[in-house]
Amino acid sequence: MAGRGPAPKDPAKRRRRNATEPETVITPDDELRGPELPEGVLPGGEEWHPMTVEWWESWRTSPMAQTFLETDWVFLRDTALMHHTAWTKGKWEFLSEVRLRSAKYGATPEDRARLKLKVDDPTNARQTPVQRPEGTVTDIGSRRARLTG
Repeated sequence: MAGRGPAPKDPAKRRRRNATEPETVITPDDELRGPELPEGVLPGGEEWHPMTVEWWESWRTSPMAQTFLETDWVFLRDTALMHHTAWTKGKWEFLSEVRLRSAKYGATPEDRARLKLKVDDPTNARQTPVQRPEGTVTDIGSRRARLTG
């Protein structure tokens, strides 16, 4: 009798072969998307806090907004109510929920990495070096002579 238990499995079959998911690349286009913050939803005819308006507009112009569906905007509107409450009433504990909800849409570079979203920066395209105008280029010999004395 050779040993106890079942025979070991073939090592080639045991290895994990987790395929990496491709990144979704989004190119910013500075287009305004989604609805405006709704009027008349705050109690007592209150106006939206300026920080919440700024937060909302940043989502409307973000590259990720290209992928948002109507349900995403509804979820973000509910999040905007929490954001507004935090800023107007000083209920800063609401901001932890705002952070969690914003992460679902890729608010920070870490969130986008987790979601496999890449925002492509069109200004980072490969650029050709600028040539110096004629007459300012010197040969390496004269440069060495200047440096060594």
